[in-house]
Amino acid sequence: MLNSKVENALNAQINAELWSAYLYLSMEAYCHSEGLSGIANWFHVQFQEEQDHAQILFNYVVSRGGRVKLEPIAEVPTEWPALIAVFEHTLNHEQHVTSLINNLYNIALEEKDFATQSKLQWFIDEQVEEEESVQDILTHLRMIKDNGYGLYMIDKELGARVYTQASPLSATE
Repeated sequence: MLNSKVENALNAQINAELWSAYLYLSMEAYCHSEGLSGIANWFHVQFQEEQDHAQILFNYVVSRGGRVKLEPIAEVPTEWPALIAVFEHTLNHEQHVTSLINNLYNIALEEKDFATQSKLQWFIDEQVEEEESVQDILTHLRMIKDNGYGLYMIDKELGARVYTQASPLSATE
């Protein structure tokens, strides 16, 4: 059974993951409006992954006898001055999520909640991948600057991304 401090922290993270999904859906809409359907696809996959992250934590809270408490989703940005700003925002957001996960892990550590620590290890590893992926895209965008052909190539590359259900969900269902 979860103690209240861990349960509250997990609920905060569930809600943060849902907000992240909403943010990426907004970024997808922005990219569509800019004619970048491939990059919009990349953000759609991000949207799906964030929903998975929320569901993993949701399932975990339920499995430990806790109660999930969903909060209203706060407003997200809908406009950016340029595509590179969208990815800079994405990197900053992923770094923020990493700090949230690290803080959640620290709470589980302080509370000697070893099961939650174990569950959170997947999220810690996932955040390393998330930050690296966005940093790679930013590096490429900075290299091409305003080169239309380069942007076309990145749009095509990111359009090939395919959603794969997060392993903690596929292992339990």
